[in-house]
Amino acid sequence: MQNKTITVNIENGLEARPIALLVQEAGKFDSRIHLEIGTKKVNAKSIMGMMSLGLTNGDDLTIIADGSDEEAAVAALAEFLTESK
Repeated sequence: MQNKTITVNIENGLEARPIALLVQEAGKFDSRIHLEIGTKKVNAKSIMGMMSLGLTNGDDLTIIADGSDEEAAVAALAEFLTESK
C-alpha cells in the first residue's frame, strides 16, 4: 500500500468537470484508490463518491492506493491534484 498527503491546488477549482477528469485518471489504474480528507474516505474511481468530498483548493488530503500499480497511481493523482491547469 502506498499513500501520500498533498494540498489540493487546481487553478479552476474542483467542479464537476475536473472531478470527472480525476475519476478518469484513477480509472486508468488497476489498484484500489481512495482519497481521504478528515473522516471521509471515498473511492477515487466513483464520481458520486468524489463529488461528495466537496474538495476545494487548499484542502489537505491523503491519496491511498493498493495494488500492482499503486506507486504510479499515487504519483499520477498527486500530480493531477497539485498542478495548476
